[in-house]
Amino acid sequence: MGKESDSAWQHWWDARLAAIESLLGKSEDVVRHAPVPFAMGPEVGGAADVIYFRHHVPGLVAVTSELIGRDDQVPNNLGNYELVICHRTDDPWGPQLISQLAHYTLEAELNPGDTMDIGPAAPEGSTIAALLFLEYGRLNVCGRDAGLLLCIGITADELEACRNGDRERVEVGLTELGEFPYTDLFRPSVFLP
Repeated sequence: MGKESDSAWQHWWDARLAAIESLLGKSEDVVRHAPVPFAMGPEVGGAADVIYFRHHVPGLVAVTSELIGRDDQVPNNLGNYELVICHRTDDPWGPQLISQLAHYTLEAELNPGDTMDIGPAAPEGSTIAALLFLEYGRLNVCGRDAGLLLCIGITADELEACRNGDRERVEVGLTELGEFPYTDLFRPSVFLP
């Protein structure tokens, strides 16, 4: 990378981080740097860097930090966007998942309200079968519309309800049970009594 591209990268990193911190509070000093840089591509294991927040909600909020500022991301109705996942503990599963999922946003549009089956990517014994994507915040970064897209784990019956047009009932259930905005990998469905 040349001096000019290093400078552009740093410019976007600083602007992106400041904008995200304006919504989520101060980030942790530790960044999860992918072993293979994002720019190398998914074919060789490239993944997004992830930043962490511990003062927004109890637990851990993980946010990719590679996408806002990229012209090759397929924008959604937020514009450029980063992926977010929340855990009640320091579970590494979610941050690893969004780090790898970041490349998908260069190929396809993910909008709030969309779902994605994640079957084999879920840990063994997990009740989570899919992700539901929800708007988690809007930003403006260097004059560019941007946002945060929450990835929240949902069960197979919650996925079916979303696909049958009952997404709002799932969202309400997650909120009423205190599950929103968390991905709890071993939780019961919001539809169980």
